[in-house]
Amino acid sequence: MHPDGELWMRHPSDGTTWQIGGSREIAWIVDNTRPDGTIATAIPSSLGAYATVIVPDGDEEKRLADAALLDVLRSQSSPQPWWLGYLETGVAGLVFPAAPRVRLYTWPYVLVKAGPDQAAAWRTSDEATPWHSALPELMFPLDRSWLVSTLWDDDWRCVGGTTSLVEALLRHPRLDARAVTVDGNVTPPGHEDL
Repeated sequence: MHPDGELWMRHPSDGTTWQIGGSREIAWIVDNTRPDGTIATAIPSSLGAYATVIVPDGDEEKRLADAALLDVLRSQSSPQPWWLGYLETGVAGLVFPAAPRVRLYTWPYVLVKAGPDQAAAWRTSDEATPWHSALPELMFPLDRSWLVSTLWDDDWRCVGGTTSLVEALLRHPRLDARAVTVDGNVTPPGHEDL
């Protein structure tokens, strides 16, 4: 425990110490989402623009799409820490398995304050839920200017942020992204509803 009450844990493989998040860090999501089949099921409706991004099939395609997504997110963020949330599915690696869980969208997550480099490296495709990728299921910067959330049984990501972020996702040749409205059905064509 950190002197100011924060919880810090050592990464199991390299021994570096990272802050573990709790309900305070995700309260803005909990208080501003609703399970209704719209983007607001996963993303607060206070963000400016919204998109879904398909998680492709195949490990190499997932790796390339993950790198592309992280590149866009980095380009749309000032340098700052990110909160990374690893959903406890019973299949995917939690990265910090001994860390306390927070509940979001009714499911348990391990929340860690880190950044894009750790999001890219801490979990491999072998440790991911098969229909997700190695990226954390939840990512947002400290300033909460955007949020990426991959819900338990979805093979796509919900994204909210600035108009320029969504436009960058839509333009990227490695990403299968589509803009959605805050009140429209979030399910991409050809995928199962939430």
